[in-house]
Amino acid sequence: MFKTIGIHAQEINSSTITVIKRIVETAKQFDCKFLCALESISFLNNDFSVSLSTPEEMAEKSGLVISVGGDGTLLKCARLIYPRNVALMGINLGRLGFLTDIVPERISDELGQILEGNFLEEERTVLECEVFREGKSILKGDALNDVVIQKWNSPRLITLSTHVNGKLLHSQRSDGLIIATPTGSTAYALSGGGPILQPNLRALALVPICPHTLTNRPIVINDSSLIEVHLASDRDDTSRVTCDANTVADLLPKDIVKIKTYDRRIRLVHPAYYDHFKTLRAKLNWGKSPC
Repeated sequence: MFKTIGIHAQEINSSTITVIKRIVETAKQFDCKFLCALESISFLNNDFSVSLSTPEEMAEKSGLVISVGGDGTLLKCARLIYPRNVALMGINLGRLGFLTDIVPERISDELGQILEGNFLEEERTVLECEVFREGKSILKGDALNDVVIQKWNSPRLITLSTHVNGKLLHSQRSDGLIIATPTGSTAYALSGGGPILQPNLRALALVPICPHTLTNRPIVINDSSLIEVHLASDRDDTSRVTCDANTVADLLPKDIVKIKTYDRRIRLVHPAYYDHFKTLRAKLNWGKSPC
């Protein structure tokens, strides 16, 4: 199914070395070649099937990219490959692992099945964020989890006016606003009291962060909507916009942040047994199935 495999990790340590060696040993049985966007591949003993690569070359030439780390590593990897039509999967060395669902101990079996074509593939929504200042676009970003507009270096609340498809949704004073995809509904938005969305829903969640009102609640909208958030605060040093926790821009009064979904989505590969609800039960301690 996949003849060229990209391997990406944030750092090289004993855990990632063990995992990468296991990936190579397993996938070599299927005549795969490897492009590694790593600091070094000397620990692979000059294996002829493995090449050191830039992240750009890995993203361009791989059919499947394997992220080694936690969900944060996979999010970074997603930004590297997007918008190319490349499949992405994760080996979990992190804590929760909502996106990286293969544990190191099962690499040989589960990666082998995936390379035989026995896997489940999902498409996940990607957000485009664009910042406008005085009517001109100044910066863009993209996010698999969420776009967040928030205060950052002051205890003061910020004032935001949110429009959906040109219609005013609300004006609020708060610590900020999270615009989350179904993928991101189990990330920061979950901490803010937002709903958990099934990954294949064509929906977005708008979750206020500590709003200064008892009636401002999270809202779910269609993901075809255009969201505009107007910064109405009068101070120029208190807010910023981030995409998947990476700063896109510090915001000034009267800036407008526009968010919409891209047409192309991220392809996530899971083992054939993958069950989103089972993952939720395990990660959120909801208890085991009675059956």
